[in-house]
Amino acid sequence: MVRSWWRRWQRRLTIDDELWQSTLQSYRFLAALSVDEQFKLRQLCAEFLAQKQFQGQHITVTDAMALAIASQACLPLLHLQPGTSAATLLRWYDDFVGIVLHPGEVLARREVMDDAGVVHRYQERLSGESMDQGPVMLNWHDVAGSDASAAEGYNLVIHEFAHKLDLRNGLDDGCPPLPRGFLGTANSGQARTAWLAVLQPAYEGFCDQLSIAQRFGGSVPWMDAYGAESLPEFFAVTCEAYFVQRERFAQEFPTLPALFDAFFRPGQIPPAG
Repeated sequence: MVRSWWRRWQRRLTIDDELWQSTLQSYRFLAALSVDEQFKLRQLCAEFLAQKQFQGQHITVTDAMALAIASQACLPLLHLQPGTSAATLLRWYDDFVGIVLHPGEVLARREVMDDAGVVHRYQERLSGESMDQGPVMLNWHDVAGSDASAAEGYNLVIHEFAHKLDLRNGLDDGCPPLPRGFLGTANSGQARTAWLAVLQPAYEGFCDQLSIAQRFGGSVPWMDAYGAESLPEFFAVTCEAYFVQRERFAQEFPTLPALFDAFFRPGQIPPAG
């Protein structure tokens, strides 16, 4: 069932008008895009669906579900490299083919060894997972609720695909591969330093705010607390908010919109707010 569905998309590289309009109407952050942006996103989605293979675990993946995922996964690529074809843009995601969809959160078995050499086994509850050179796992409950959760700056698909961008250079460090001349820098090392000079303090400030809220009853941060897990998770969580709730994101993290614009919208006039 899943394999034949995938081949059907491979052959046609087009998206039905009614299905496309239904997808836009289901997610207000997509409907808010300009006509030109929606046209380019549709092209990206068609190419994405031709390249990727969906597998449902205890759930049947429909065309509508696959397009919902594709549209949100492709959103970060929309302005990433102006004048670039959809096929070239999707090279950012060419380290994997499979997207595994579950109906809800899953329990993953974990095994770690401590400094003393003792192996600890436990289970971790996951909403999604993005593996370097491997598939992306998502749960449909969160994907389907992406329109409502946008008010909180939460978007599971963008989160996991932000990790793919971060991992593109083989490093899970919260810094995606930056283009030549990023923010006026002369080389990749300087670009990374400039990126982290803005992202790291924002991360530390968020961790401090969360710690004060948890220990002393201070105001709870608006953004998902999971962003405090590590700098890479902070990057992924802030990417969610940047794409689905930019105005509130800018209020919470005033130093980050310009940084993210420089990467995700090079040469573009940033949206209002």
